[in-house]
Amino acid sequence: MNKLQTFNKIVKDIKDIKIQGARNVAKYALIAYSLFPTRKSKDILLKTRPTEPMMEKVLELAEQGVSLKKIFLHFEITQDRINKFVFNLIKNKDKIFTHCHSSNVIQALIYTRKKGKNFEIYNTETRPLFQGRKTAKELKKAGIKVIMFIDSAIATAIEKENKKDRLFINKIFLGADAITKKGIINKIGSKTISELAKIHKIPIFIVADSWKFTKKKVPIEQRKLNEVWDNAPKKIKIQNPAFEFVDKKYITKIISEYGTLPFNDFLKKVKDL
Repeated sequence: MNKLQTFNKIVKDIKDIKIQGARNVAKYALIAYSLFPTRKSKDILLKTRPTEPMMEKVLELAEQGVSLKKIFLHFEITQDRINKFVFNLIKNKDKIFTHCHSSNVIQALIYTRKKGKNFEIYNTETRPLFQGRKTAKELKKAGIKVIMFIDSAIATAIEKENKKDRLFINKIFLGADAITKKGIINKIGSKTISELAKIHKIPIFIVADSWKFTKKKVPIEQRKLNEVWDNAPKKIKIQNPAFEFVDKKYITKIISEYGTLPFNDFLKKVKDL
């Protein structure tokens, strides 16, 4: 494949969510940009996924002359720190709920398992593209027990069981595609999970690189309708939002390279980003 073919393939794979997760999107966008480091290339890449401020951040850094090596080092150092913070939060026999596919969350969970802690993961299939299956496969491969629920059974996964007076889960870890001053933007379904967590007093932790923070307004990406129902009958309107906003009032703490911090304390750390 020549450079143009490689660039076009990365653009298509990001747009089609063959490349998924904010950090992976940012990494591959950076690789594509390095092939053709122009304003036009940057604009093409940014249009592939409008709800990805981390991609915008790394492309701006590259445009300013920061090397790929230095940017990739940030990802490595940040993940290492996040891993340790998550490890300190998880206890043996924890039952942890997660949603969709977050590289920050998954790598931290795998790190914690490798360090000897035993816990269970409850996760969702995450329709319509089933990113939760990817999460389940990666965690199972690392020796972590995974129990998957269909999306419409989120409440069943989170609420008390009918026959036993205990909670299914005691912690929730979610990723974030964007962090704003008022909350986060993450995969559709995250708001429902957060509201249920608040009702049942389950702590919810957002696991994310600080480079996902943005002061700009973040649009909610609307995906293709045929992802939900290919060849749907005419005159049936289908909504397919990929993300939704979660108010900071639902968030217990944010786990980033800066530590495990209340939302407003995290904002103080990133105010100059």
